[in-house]
Amino acid sequence: MSTERTFSIIKPNAVQKNVMGEIITRFESRGLRVSAARFTRLTREKAEGFYIEHKDRPFFQSLVHYMTSGPVLLMCLEGENAVALNREIMGATDPAKAAAGTIRKDFADNIEANAVHGSDSAKSAERELAYFFDKAELQKRF
Repeated sequence: MSTERTFSIIKPNAVQKNVMGEIITRFESRGLRVSAARFTRLTREKAEGFYIEHKDRPFFQSLVHYMTSGPVLLMCLEGENAVALNREIMGATDPAKAAAGTIRKDFADNIEANAVHGSDSAKSAERELAYFFDKAELQKRF
């Protein structure tokens, strides 16, 4: 096992539902620690840059619109095998396919408004964390 960092976003629909605390508790109760956090509203430019890999896909504009529709909570989570553990806690991207008790099963509205984002690999986590946080903002908690 290795201690690592991953990136997470609590998306606008989960913020609107006022379940940020419950989501963070789920991460913490499974051994992940918040080592940076920022509550913000993404600009169109920032959202487009973050989702640039999807720019040619039909859902890109809808996704950008959704992600800029309200505030989000950006977080760095750390812990043993943080990337895989975060993805397990979140559940499948499509909430209809997510396991019972996962964040997406419990709080998602649909595949786009699926409550949370989490890095899909250590490489993605590194890129995503650097996109939203300066190194000095990332606190070591391990």
